[in-house]
Amino acid sequence: MLEGELSDPRIAPCHVTEVVLAPGGKSCRVFISVIGGEQAEKSTLDGLMAARSYIRTEIRDRMAVRHVPELTFVIDRSEKINARMDELLGRMEKHRSKMERKAATKAESPKENS
Repeated sequence: MLEGELSDPRIAPCHVTEVVLAPGGKSCRVFISVIGGEQAEKSTLDGLMAARSYIRTEIRDRMAVRHVPELTFVIDRSEKINARMDELLGRMEKHRSKMERKAATKAESPKENS
């Protein structure tokens, strides 16, 4: 529904990553992942917030329920954070390997001089 049925040009390609329903069921947070930079995230969030009444109506009609919680859209940055952490861990591993090779080379050098 987010990409196909909403014709707002502000909404960039995105998908729902998680929905957290508040105790009591009166509100929920919809976490979305947006393809693009921060500007795309901001404009997508603005577009979704403007369309949230329509989205609630569609959910109510499709699920045939009387009450649909109040929707709050939130950008899910976990994928970007995970990618950055993987990058940093890779750099650390590379640096550690380099230091181990350097230490091994220094350890072998005194033996060669004896």
